[in-house]
Amino acid sequence: MTTVVKIGGARAVDPAGALADVASLREDGEDVAVVHGGSTAVDETLERLGIEPEYVETPSGVVGRFTDEETMEVFEMVFGHLNTQLVAGLQSQGVDAVGLSGVDGKLLYGPRKSAVRVMEDGKRKIRRGDHSGTIKRVNADLLETLFDDGYTPVASPPMAGKDDDEVVPVNTDADRSAAHIAGGLEATLVLLTDVEGIYADPDDPSTLIESVETPAEWADLEDAAEGFMERKVMAVEEALDGGADEVVVADANAEDPILSALSGGGTHVHASALSDTADTEETQ
Repeated sequence: MTTVVKIGGARAVDPAGALADVASLREDGEDVAVVHGGSTAVDETLERLGIEPEYVETPSGVVGRFTDEETMEVFEMVFGHLNTQLVAGLQSQGVDAVGLSGVDGKLLYGPRKSAVRVMEDGKRKIRRGDHSGTIKRVNADLLETLFDDGYTPVASPPMAGKDDDEVVPVNTDADRSAAHIAGGLEATLVLLTDVEGIYADPDDPSTLIESVETPAEWADLEDAAEGFMERKVMAVEEALDGGADEVVVADANAEDPILSALSGGGTHVHASALSDTADTEETQ
């Protein structure tokens, strides 16, 4: 069994429990790839440098970071630091971890988006100078080689962006990076965050959606997702479409967060949830 674990970058997320669980899974002989975020740390560093973080809204309503050249430099610096800290934390647990960015070995590769469509004052506009990309290919062979040699990869953005004839580091979403990696490895994906999972009522933790197995349940899940959870639901869909067998959205701060997620905690979304209605009826 292969598990991909995405550790969130929110300030409220403590990675200690997740790192201990990775060590436990490795002791049991399971392959684990860790992917991490860090947007909060990027924003804090930008503010210390006197740079205002900028977020834009796409015409479809998704809010994301606008990454200009200066922000990209800070992004690379911060993510490199966070990656090293997680690698050291795993090594302290006895796990032989190796840090990678999406640029290394073209682990995450696709075209750079130098211009993005945004909504400003109710109007659609084109913003140029962005340093972001769309993942089109995952170098799963690189990760498999590390697994075979007994290593645990710890990966993060930036990705390798194709810009004309050059490859340049560009920003990409960490949840969706984890989704593409899980799809490429045909693994189970655990998305750890600062809430218990996805709630039917985003303001009421007692409405946790525990399992999603049918297209109707998937539609309800999409309707329930708001704010930052919308991006996680996009990542869930990309992981399952890419070949992952299951995605779990769970609490990073729970006791034994990964082990409890794999044992039934959080919100479990199965590949069958994305089957179209015709296929579902034929199998009944």
